[in-house]
Amino acid sequence: MAKLSDRAAGAVGSVGEYLAEQRRHAQLSLRQLSDLAGVSNPYLSQIERGLRKPSADVLQQLAKALRISAETLYVRAGILDPDDDADGGRQGTGVVDAVLLDPALTERQKRVLLDVYTSFVRENTPEEPPAKKSTARKRSTD
Repeated sequence: MAKLSDRAAGAVGSVGEYLAEQRRHAQLSLRQLSDLAGVSNPYLSQIERGLRKPSADVLQQLAKALRISAETLYVRAGILDPDDDADGGRQGTGVVDAVLLDPALTERQKRVLLDVYTSFVRENTPEEPPAKKSTARKRSTD
């Protein structure tokens, strides 16, 4: 399995292509998106062509302007490892990657699928036994 740094090396073009695809899907011109996101038109063009690697802040602004998940952009840019999550990285890489990379799904559908998947994983993960309660009882003050 490729490490995050290996994936990040090839992710710059990937995030640019993905942004361009999402921009076209939202029926926005490059100039309209750059205005909405507060980034320059030439800079956005360079990101889309894979010539620049945007910061997390810029990705957040773009995600907000496109009304998509910033987390998805972070994963595509190699900033966030899709294997890391609140459950200690137990999510199946293949499932998460397949959902995140599927162009036929909307961002909302991806979030819902991953939420359902995560809930099933939690449900099927053995729980740790609860901490023992103290056997000392409070004295009643009748």
